[in-house]
Amino acid sequence: MITITLDTIKFHLKEIHDFSWLQAIGNVFAVFDQNDSGNISFGVARGSEKFFIKVAGIATAESIRTKEEAIASLKSAMSVYETITHPHLIELIDHGSLDDLYISVFKWTSGDCLFDHWNFEKYDNNPQLIPPAKRFRQLPLKKRIAAAEVLFSFLNTVSESGYVAVDFYAGSIMYDFQTDRITICDIDLFRKKPSINDMGEDYWGTKRLKAPEEYCYGAAIDEITNVYTLGALLFDSFFGHYTEEEIRTRYEQNAFSPCSFEQWELNRACYDVACKAVSPERLKRYSSIDSFYKDWKQALCKTTLNI
Repeated sequence: MITITLDTIKFHLKEIHDFSWLQAIGNVFAVFDQNDSGNISFGVARGSEKFFIKVAGIATAESIRTKEEAIASLKSAMSVYETITHPHLIELIDHGSLDDLYISVFKWTSGDCLFDHWNFEKYDNNPQLIPPAKRFRQLPLKKRIAAAEVLFSFLNTVSESGYVAVDFYAGSIMYDFQTDRITICDIDLFRKKPSINDMGEDYWGTKRLKAPEEYCYGAAIDEITNVYTLGALLFDSFFGHYTEEEIRTRYEQNAFSPCSFEQWELNRACYDVACKAVSPERLKRYSSIDSFYKDWKQALCKTTLNI
């Protein structure tokens, strides 16, 4: 493992790399080097402008891919960002090859990732620091409900654009605690419809949220799958509470499960709607994000919430 320092920011790689091309763009103020995708990302400032630059083709420390696989994946992802248009999706500015690298440039967006795994050790060593996921869960219900609205809107747009969300979880979401704005920051693995599970149990996604078909080779991955994903997110990151043992059970059994109603923060109607979304049987789920949203909105109105 090699330690690299750019503009006082330290990070790790498997191999030496000349970053003079990056420093020519601007001042590096942030590095995200612990992704298993094979990409490494940088926050770069140039005057009053800030950019989020994602790079494939560098030997990153945590990559499970070859350089060639990482480049092919990032290059393929660019059409996803160019096709899906949503006000809460990170804005792609430019992309292209540079020697043996592939680079994508996005407009910088302020906020904290709701699953910032690269900081977990920092939180363990500094218990006074509150992780973004926990800070988000401490927000008033009104603000979390508004954030959930964005996810309904975004995933509906994804479907209307002819895509299905893949590996969409809290790590794909940023929240700005100053402005209460939510941003979708990572849709690299989204796929065009129709799509199937071509990886079996190892299909992309966290076991905290994966639908049953995301463990089954050859199964359809579609909008009904995304209904499940969103329902699981509402339980896992927004309104449900789990013990560490319950979360561990998901990993052991390859199966998400809703929390008990007693550990749910909204009304029974909302709980029932979310439970329908995460039914293990596809035909018992909502057939679309839109139909899920209509029932969700109706359920929210059934009880006066202390928000």
